[in-house]
Amino acid sequence: MGVAGLAIGLTLTVIHLVAIPISNTSVNPARSTAVAFFNGDGAPAQLWVFWLAPLIGGAIAGIAYPFLFGRAEDDAHQHASA
Repeated sequence: MGVAGLAIGLTLTVIHLVAIPISNTSVNPARSTAVAFFNGDGAPAQLWVFWLAPLIGGAIAGIAYPFLFGRAEDDAHQHASA
């Protein structure tokens, strides 16, 4: 339970260690937006991906969570109240 922050931090570290040398990547949509307008390579036209992908991922996670983890809790509550 208490290692979620560590797992997230290590995942971001790996993403940065792998991707920054290859493409100077950014995994933060706000940072990507800030620097995109100073880049002359058409970066502003690609910003929609940095904003839309996290929103879609969050929506998918919100929909999938009850199916993956919520059913057992519902069953436990029904058995406890019976």
